[in-house]
Amino acid sequence: SMNCADAMERSQVLEWNLQAQLVPYMKDMVPLPGIYDANFIAANQGERATNIIKGSKSEQVEAVRAHIREFKAAHDLDRVVILWTANTERYAAVVEGINDTADNLLAAIERDEAEVSPSTLYAVAAAHEGVPFVNGSPQNTFVPGMIELAVRTNTLIGGDDFKSGQTKLKSVLVDFLVGAGLKPASIVSYNHLGNNDGMNLSAPQTFRSKEISKSNVVDDMVESNSLLYKPGEHPDHCVVIKYVPYVGDSKRAMDEYTSEIFMNGKNTLVIHNTCEDSLLAAPIILDLVLLAELITRIELKKDGEDAFHGFHPIAVLLSYLTKAPLVPGGTPVVNALSKQRAMLENIMRACVGLSPESNMLMEFK
Repeated sequence: SMNCADAMERSQVLEWNLQAQLVPYMKDMVPLPGIYDANFIAANQGERATNIIKGSKSEQVEAVRAHIREFKAAHDLDRVVILWTANTERYAAVVEGINDTADNLLAAIERDEAEVSPSTLYAVAAAHEGVPFVNGSPQNTFVPGMIELAVRTNTLIGGDDFKSGQTKLKSVLVDFLVGAGLKPASIVSYNHLGNNDGMNLSAPQTFRSKEISKSNVVDDMVESNSLLYKPGEHPDHCVVIKYVPYVGDSKRAMDEYTSEIFMNGKNTLVIHNTCEDSLLAAPIILDLVLLAELITRIELKKDGEDAFHGFHPIAVLLSYLTKAPLVPGGTPVVNALSKQRAMLENIMRACVGLSPESNMLMEFK
């Protein structure tokens, strides 16, 4: 229930002089109440849960739907985009009869089943209202039933987890190493931070969600080079996150990349990165919202098709900004940052009638 100016002071992210300039704009902004379920986040978050939506899960979904409609009407908006920036949740168990299909998920919400997470409830509310929903955290918000519901309602969903610091560098560096013919054999990533995200991740069940999203980022780059890696072979990949309150929002990330090179030699890169966690994430939040809204306005048709239609509801184009890109079934997952950017750029070029950029430069050959 704290207003945004007081929350800004508590977080200690912005310099004091900048805070003083922003207070007049933020002191009257109070967040809407949110869905809180202690079963899905760390126990240490309980004292912050002072502004919550009470009631059964179905009542909570209806409350969120009402908030969407009221916010849209109050600000005379044509479009709304919802983006999850709240706590990392533990992974929800995918259970037959509960969240494996859209109908089962909706029925489970009506029965107030415990294994439906708050983030999934928000996504369901967004789908019912036809509002895009982007997951900025690593948990499996988009269980199979939620994905089916998004496709059924033709509502954009995207995620998962902001790609801001260590993982963005990893998606560039591993792509470079593999492409250069070096074979990463061991990747060890250590982080410590002291903000509330770090506090929540100190619980094993929520850390596991983050560990999964950070670890999968190298998979497609490894699989792209069958000369370096045998089928099923992967580098040893370890991710560690520790909570150190003193450092606050100034996250420390230390990485060691050990690669096998010519004649059984070894090449080791050790990188230390100190970054402001929230200030790296905030521009990504803005870009994700803008891009998600833009995607909903792009229409296309193939040769032979009579009518234009939008993209698939699972927004692959958001992968440039996310750690664990959500893609439709059967679609390859691409984590290499340069390929993700090229995909995004070429779609934008197509929208203004330009051909894709191939970097062949044949006109100069």
